Amino acid sequence: MKSYIVSALMFVSLLATGQSTADKAKTLLDEVSAKVKSYDNISIDFKYVLDNSEENIHQETRGDVVMAGDKYVLNILGITRIYDGKTLYTISPEDEEVTISSDNTEDENTITPSMMLSFYENGYTYALDIEQNVQGRKIQYVKLVPIDSNAEIKYVLLGIDVKTKHIYNLIEIGSNDTKTTLTVNSFKTNEPLSKTLFTFDETKYSDYFINRID
Repeated sequence: MKSYIVSALMFVSLLATGQSTADKAKTLLDEVSAKVKSYDNISIDFKYVLDNSEENIHQETRGDVVMAGDKYVLNILGITRIYDGKTLYTISPEDEEVTISSDNTEDENTITPSMMLSFYENGYTYALDIEQNVQGRKIQYVKLVPIDSNAEIKYVLLGIDVKTKHIYNLIEIGSNDTKTTLTVNSFKTNEPLSKTLFTFDETKYSDYFINRID
């Protein structure tokens, strides 16, 4: 009987600890979300790394994105993506092609730039993970696991600067164990933006093939 009581107490203690970890993770994520939503716009320069050991793939590149609400301009791998809140324009100078779509995502599992700082608000369970010191900055990781067991994402580790409540990096592990890491090199807010930044000017691409998906 004594052994049973001790085991039961240990189980309850573990549950309480898990709940506390989840609560702390939610509090931290809520603080990040509130901080992000307080800005009129955000400009990020980032490093993007993709690793797939099974396919012996290692890809490393840099990119930048400017976001204001749902709108964004993303530059990566020589391609520019402009989303004006209703329509997505994907501009490929190499192919001399512009793809126009009313959809902001490629599939339901895609984390788009505008979602990057708030995607965790729905569809995930979360808990505190490790804490690291990165060049004097305290980075607290939160582990997010999709509620949908069929999701293409196995889990996400979100590194958060405890002092600024800004996201430092995002590590995504796919169901095929592909690891994608996005690390923020610079994070600027409330910059003066051109009124036409999120506007696609088709006259600039008269020599391009315009592919209208819908």
